[in-house]
Amino acid sequence: MVAASVLTVQHFFAANFPESIFRGAFCDLNAFFNCDSSAYSSIAHFRGVPMGLFGIMAGALVVLGALFPSVAFERTNKLLAVLNVLGVAGLFVYSVFFLHSLCLLCSGYYLFSLLSFALFWKYGVKVAFPSLKILAVSAVVLAAGAYGFQLYYQAKQDAQLGGVAAEVVREYHSLAEVSNPSLISPFWTARATERFEDAPIRVIEYVDFLCPDCLFLYRQLGQLKREYQGKINIAFQFFPLEGKCNSVVDKNLHPGACDLSLIAAADPAKFNRIHDEIFDNFSKARDPEWRRRLAQKYGVEAALGDQRVKELVGQIIDTGAEYEKTSERYAHGIRSTPTMIINNRLIIGTLPYAHLKAIFESLLREQAPSGGERRFLESWVESGRPAKKPAAKK
Repeated sequence: MVAASVLTVQHFFAANFPESIFRGAFCDLNAFFNCDSSAYSSIAHFRGVPMGLFGIMAGALVVLGALFPSVAFERTNKLLAVLNVLGVAGLFVYSVFFLHSLCLLCSGYYLFSLLSFALFWKYGVKVAFPSLKILAVSAVVLAAGAYGFQLYYQAKQDAQLGGVAAEVVREYHSLAEVSNPSLISPFWTARATERFEDAPIRVIEYVDFLCPDCLFLYRQLGQLKREYQGKINIAFQFFPLEGKCNSVVDKNLHPGACDLSLIAAADPAKFNRIHDEIFDNFSKARDPEWRRRLAQKYGVEAALGDQRVKELVGQIIDTGAEYEKTSERYAHGIRSTPTMIINNRLIIGTLPYAHLKAIFESLLREQAPSGGERRFLESWVESGRPAKKPAAKK
């Protein structure tokens, strides 16, 4: 229980506060079995205190009860085991029926909690009346731990806007430049100029509509599009991780993603509305019947059999094979979602809002008129380009 809880806490901070452009949290076996959905959810923490702290405390009390056995300890742990298993049941229901996903790390805690409950119920003392002394001491330790995590969470938030953001900008400018894909999708979610290359901030995003991390990116970019309106172009490159239409990568993680791509590509005039509706109904989009109703709502039912639409989406997907591999495990640079090309530099995975904003600000500073101020974030980062080195992604 303790080990599983520690891992969930580590993943929570790794997912929400990556310290490098090259490192983050990747736990996505498919649309259902993934940890990132839980890490980004509203119940992952309470005012900076991750849920895993309560699991660590519950597991630690079981360990202490085994090391220092007493009737009072056993009665207390039996009651806590009952409360813990009720909490686990609630989290499981929330994950499956509201988030429509299941965190594998959390599942480990669920299983050990059920085992602990079963053992206490079968072999423990009959009375589950707690020791007030043990509860009081536990409450003090828990409160101290919660306060410590609040301070740590705040420090992490501050670091995202300070030193970590500065390091991310340095790493971004160290990436080797890549070309734009041979076919830039005609489907844009933000348009500042008629020619894609004319905007000061240019984002090409390879996205799967059923990818949980793509949902996270959708929310980040939604805020940034409003802040940088008139300065940013964003082209949406379809890249469903489903073998039905994608032969660039050997993955079949998200059944239905190909159909959603075809529906969205059916009519350029309706693309943005369909794009937003899919992500705003992320869990429902996995249901074939919901997809059928979506196509019917926008009058694009014929898209699934339209050869013209299939060819266009296929051509966009195939541009993913144009980039050199960044990992020995994959044949091409575009091998997972989301992948972004920001002003001709390729970034694999998601970045927090603060990091994307820092990169965007550095790009605007970089293109400032000559003779003007050339520094970023109050002189923390030189916005000039350092020597390039090959992009890498572990």
